[in-house]
Amino acid sequence: MTGTVPPAVLGTDRLELGEGIRWTDGRAVLTDILSGRLLAASDGPADPHRLIAQLPCPLGAVAPVEGHPGHWVAAAGTGICRIDPSGGVDWIARPEDDAPMAIRMNDGVADPHGRFWAGSMAYDTTEDAGSLYRLDRDGRLTRVLRDITIPNGPAFSADGAVMYLADSARGIIRRYPVDPASGDPGTPETFATLADGSPDGMTTDSEGGLWTAVWGTGQVHRYLPDGSLDRIVDLPAGQPAGLCLGGPDGRTLLVTSAHIGLSVPGPLDGAVFAIRVDVPGTPAAPYRPTRLPGRADTP
Repeated sequence: MTGTVPPAVLGTDRLELGEGIRWTDGRAVLTDILSGRLLAASDGPADPHRLIAQLPCPLGAVAPVEGHPGHWVAAAGTGICRIDPSGGVDWIARPEDDAPMAIRMNDGVADPHGRFWAGSMAYDTTEDAGSLYRLDRDGRLTRVLRDITIPNGPAFSADGAVMYLADSARGIIRRYPVDPASGDPGTPETFATLADGSPDGMTTDSEGGLWTAVWGTGQVHRYLPDGSLDRIVDLPAGQPAGLCLGGPDGRTLLVTSAHIGLSVPGPLDGAVFAIRVDVPGTPAAPYRPTRLPGRADTP
């Protein structure tokens, strides 16, 4: 089914590379990756997004830190950091500092068990240069997957036992079993392969459906748990990038987009969109540390 109701536009901003949108604490937050900005999305079309923090490096995605209002764990620069309420940055780990090419962090999310996951990629999208990392609750960072070109997501089932990860450059979404105790992913299976465009940001809903922004097509797709395509939503922007389900009832699909790389961006390329849907999602899971990570953990 293809969506026919025009999406609402939130905010006057047109983002270079809008990503990492999450519904948390009654609002949507998002990143403009290459400018290093963490933003609170506008509620309507007439006001700009509000700046929460400005980092001196690219900022891929954040998750709130449970029990510490105003603190965020973030995929940023060459690793993982904590952002405090004043916008200060404490680095937890920078595993890509010594990479043989320029690498930055990309998308990331907390899982239902309180761990934070984030992917890395080469600036020039060198094949298989990216990795997926997991930040455990005790502050340890582990590289769990290698040889991914552009990792996006991940997204998790409600119980955290299933992880979906997009290998965007290959047009593939893979599904992994995840051990609930260790967080280690098992052997993947191909969940969906896209003939056009690249799967980008993802989220799951209460029926186990998987939503993904499809970069390069101006579309968002919803897949059923068996991998079949259930719904297509058309957007007036060619490069949808990130998405989440939010709003007071969880039934608002919020989608970021980008104008990077477009020689003549359209008026809504880089906008944030809101679309009403039937199946709700849940607020963003928080990172739940056993202790607050930060400067003491800097290598």
